[in-house]
Amino acid sequence: METYFGDFQLGRLIFLRSLAALYLVAFMAALNQFPVLLGEHGFLPIPEFIKNVPFRAAPSLFYLSYSDRVFILVAWSGIALSSITLAGLAEKGPWWISLAVWLVLWVLYLSIVNVGQVFYRFGWETMLLEAGFFAAFMGSSRIMPSLIPILILRWMLFRVELGSGLIKLRGDECWRNLTCLIYHHETQPIPNPLSWYFHHLPHFVHRFGSLFSHFVQLVAPFGLFAPQAIAAFAGGLIIFHQLLLIASGNYSWLNWLTVVLGMTAFSDAIVKRIFPFELPATESRPPFFNQVLYVLVGVTLLLSILPTLNFFSRRQLMNASFNPIHLVNVYGAFGTVTKERYEIVLEGTEEAVLTEETKWKAYEFKGKPGNVKRLPPQIAPYHLRLDWLMWFLPFRVRVTENGLLNPGYELWFLRFSEKLLEGDPKTLQLLRGNPFKGEPPRFVRALFYRYQFTDFEERRRTGAWWKRALVGEYLPPIALSRLQNILAQEG
Repeated sequence: METYFGDFQLGRLIFLRSLAALYLVAFMAALNQFPVLLGEHGFLPIPEFIKNVPFRAAPSLFYLSYSDRVFILVAWSGIALSSITLAGLAEKGPWWISLAVWLVLWVLYLSIVNVGQVFYRFGWETMLLEAGFFAAFMGSSRIMPSLIPILILRWMLFRVELGSGLIKLRGDECWRNLTCLIYHHETQPIPNPLSWYFHHLPHFVHRFGSLFSHFVQLVAPFGLFAPQAIAAFAGGLIIFHQLLLIASGNYSWLNWLTVVLGMTAFSDAIVKRIFPFELPATESRPPFFNQVLYVLVGVTLLLSILPTLNFFSRRQLMNASFNPIHLVNVYGAFGTVTKERYEIVLEGTEEAVLTEETKWKAYEFKGKPGNVKRLPPQIAPYHLRLDWLMWFLPFRVRVTENGLLNPGYELWFLRFSEKLLEGDPKTLQLLRGNPFKGEPPRFVRALFYRYQFTDFEERRRTGAWWKRALVGEYLPPIALSRLQNILAQEG
């Protein structure tokens, strides 16, 4: 087997340290945002969720007890354990210590994701959970690494890539005619500093990029189970593709985690050419640990039945779990690419009486476009959950010749607007700044804009990265008392 797959002692070390870094980012993002979004007084409070959803549907430690203090304890525990693992301390002891640390990390983050509702409904959350669970069985640095978790993680990478490739072929026609990238860099959730430049590449480059994406996601994954040279080549292609995506946009830790999974395709013989580290001698794996690994194989094969069938389904699921503990999931990304970018811009005013002359001040977000002259920021691998949810809102709206057809407002958005009218300091920390330094606004409103990247001449002349055109009013001006009455009716 070693002649076919190679040895993975150094690869194990790099994989575990890299994954620990991503867990650290995830817990830090949760610490900074979760209490505001989902805490006792959040937009979608956890106590309300727990009352309506049974434990078996969303297993979480918070069913035992939830308060913002309890959450902060969970988040800091995750940060501490991630830091210990990143430093390599968890791997220096017996194998069961490393196993326990990773399983605790998995349980802690599972507890967050399962009650996170719409704010945690992203494919990279389940990816992080699945990778963390199987990382627990990599073993400590004292014992010989097993191929079993390596191959299971490659199987995960296979599902990530092939699922993404198939959902594209079954989804938007622009993937089949190789034109999706002509639009995607402009309409992606949170563009980064290079997105403007990627958008303005020649169309033949965009078409080649789509073709290359199809090859990497539909063909290369099958090489992950081939002999080492082919597997390494397949892993290298996947990593290169992900690095291009990292350079062109902000996708949280999705691409970074895929890169980390891609590292499992390389044996130590290849890795040592880049990182010539000498590792200490290892001991044989304890018999009991081997038995645990065999059970892991059986469980993984059983859980793989539905994800495998999903590949052949005309109604292929994307980023879904068949079990509440998020193991052996189905993945996919951007099966549909929007051709036009719409943004909802929230504004407030201190004036008590509204007229045509009323002066409105806009709220700027940390990541999503607002001020047209602001350079799109680099956020990833950090995840701005509120910014991402704001990107989804326009998808519910139909733009017609007579205006906007809005089927209604998300509950979290109304509560977010309420917090702005109250001048809630914790909510304002999720934004780039507060335009109201004294009293909170008397009214807020939300305008609906079409955003486009400027061209080279416009960029040179105006200094703006974006140009925008007002389409209509998403949320008419509303005062705090009126909004609270609406929310009381919703409740």
